[in-house]
Amino acid sequence: MEKKQGFFSALKDEVVRGLSPSRSRSTSPARTVSPISGLLRRKKHNSTLDSSVGRSVSLRPLGETLTPLIEGPDPDGTENGDPKRIGSGLGHWMKGQLSRAPSVSYKRSDLRLLLGVMGAPLSPVHVSSTDPLPHLSIKDTPIETSSAQYILQQYMAASGGLKLQNTIRNAYAMGKVRMVASEFETATRVVKNRNASRCAESGGFVLWQMNPDMWYVELAVGGSKVHAGCNGKLVWRHTPWLGAHTAKGPVRPLRRALQGIDPRTTASMFADARCIGEKNINGEDCFILKLCTDPETLKARSEGPAEIIRHVLFGYFSQKTGLLVHIEDSHLTRIQSNGGDAVYWETTINSFLSDYKPVEGIMIAHSGHSVVTLFRFGEMAMSHTKTKMEEAWTIEEVAFNVPGLSVDCFIPPADLRTGTVSEACELPQDERGKNLLAVHRAKVVALEKSHNCSIDNMIWKMEV
Repeated sequence: MEKKQGFFSALKDEVVRGLSPSRSRSTSPARTVSPISGLLRRKKHNSTLDSSVGRSVSLRPLGETLTPLIEGPDPDGTENGDPKRIGSGLGHWMKGQLSRAPSVSYKRSDLRLLLGVMGAPLSPVHVSSTDPLPHLSIKDTPIETSSAQYILQQYMAASGGLKLQNTIRNAYAMGKVRMVASEFETATRVVKNRNASRCAESGGFVLWQMNPDMWYVELAVGGSKVHAGCNGKLVWRHTPWLGAHTAKGPVRPLRRALQGIDPRTTASMFADARCIGEKNINGEDCFILKLCTDPETLKARSEGPAEIIRHVLFGYFSQKTGLLVHIEDSHLTRIQSNGGDAVYWETTINSFLSDYKPVEGIMIAHSGHSVVTLFRFGEMAMSHTKTKMEEAWTIEEVAFNVPGLSVDCFIPPADLRTGTVSEACELPQDERGKNLLAVHRAKVVALEKSHNCSIDNMIWKMEV
């Protein structure tokens, strides 16, 4: 109990001072520093902490000053002439992830693919945490719909109850991730990564959420960082190869939050789903809820030669505990190149959730893993490619109703470009060098000229 009180006491002081508008907007009308600066960069006098990966023991005592957080790696590891002293073991480790270069055995193209697909994917449809959940109704309601409503009611009860979750105004979560490209398949051969454990890239992420419909995430893996956010009106993302840009389509929640971190938004996501049957997942009988994206949303997310044909989300809820134990979503994109045959990309993400623990009365999944499959087909008969990627994560810290968190923490970056970029930009480049997304060539060239995002003096180029 003492540890919990100490956590919130220090968190309140650091968030109020580190995230207040007077601090973050003193030099610019837009946010130019990370909103997690108060947690990841602190000074500590007359002490030294182990830099190994681990759960942070405590936050900084009251009264200590905070230092600004620069965006990106810090090559010399010094601050105002003094060595850095990080107050959190996990924060120190995440700082190291940003400052080191990717391992020699790991291709930068593979790392870009991992971060592009798994870094900050969005949910299929727009939902709001303030939307009321549907009441259980049997009269004049199809059995598939009424069953889904009943399953969601059980899920909300198992997660801590709707009354408690409606009191949540904002939330914070910090965790660790490991990513690897484990397999590549063509029509004639299958290449497996036999050194997956050594080639895996480790990193960490921090997630902030605030009602209504605001969120911000930073993910640092393999010496590179992806961060994305939503201020309730638009979704943006920043990657080393595309810079900061807005996302196509309506405002949607972050998929990572649906992986056992935000039960309220998860229930809202499946509010219009149908129960399609049962399935055993890892020895546990589950009900299956299916949600299909409407045609209007699919059209809004498409652009130029890239057309999203379908996006389906499946949720597997345990019949024993009522909790969400598996989530699967799959979307199919059709890309029509100039004068060529259409190419289809099917992206499937399977996430398994485990290690549920109560945090302030709300059940949170503290670990899990995802398997992502990119399947490309359609250009030639009997020709396809399939890439398999995997991610494992653990949640280290969770907090709700953080004092001092304001809407200023979710302001888009000052260099945000108005041109939107579709999800197809994260698909791998065609093996034969064809330009599958010619409509984006001008945008990408402009980005490369105006925004030199380099790591160790190496330019990341997006040739789509």
